[in-house]
Amino acid sequence: MIRTRLEAGADPNSGAYSFGGYDGKPLHLAALDDPWSDPDGNLGIVGVTDVPGGCVVTQPWGYVPSTPEVTLPLSVGTVCHSMFANPKSGSQGAVSRDGVLEDSDTHPGGGDAGGHLTGEEILVEYLYQGQAEAYCCAAAGLRPPDARAVVGPPDLWLRLPERDR
Repeated sequence: MIRTRLEAGADPNSGAYSFGGYDGKPLHLAALDDPWSDPDGNLGIVGVTDVPGGCVVTQPWGYVPSTPEVTLPLSVGTVCHSMFANPKSGSQGAVSRDGVLEDSDTHPGGGDAGGHLTGEEILVEYLYQGQAEAYCCAAAGLRPPDARAVVGPPDLWLRLPERDR
């Protein structure tokens, strides 16, 4: 799951176009009827939802939206907070800005209050404890009007170019 903020004046659909190879047409695949039938084979499919401030990219069955191959190009000209809800180790996050990875192995919504954080950062960690998706959206400057961007269905499904998988 990725949250990215678009800078003022940016095209709100540019999140979808930044993946490259997107022709502006929604994707209709039988795989979307049952993506769990072949989760590895469907790793190249992501959902994109426009929200105030940018877009949310999701993949309920995989981790691909949180990889640098997806987040770095998406963050060019903006900031991107990505998160993979790993069932074994919890939420794993990363922050990219202008195509550069700034921070990795973060734990969004994890309640980190270590001595390396400022008072403001500790407060944010406390307020979003256990709410990784909300933390990522807020940190990226997104203001989704409801939960649909996270729980679905997305505005559109895209197949990522082969290089992004």
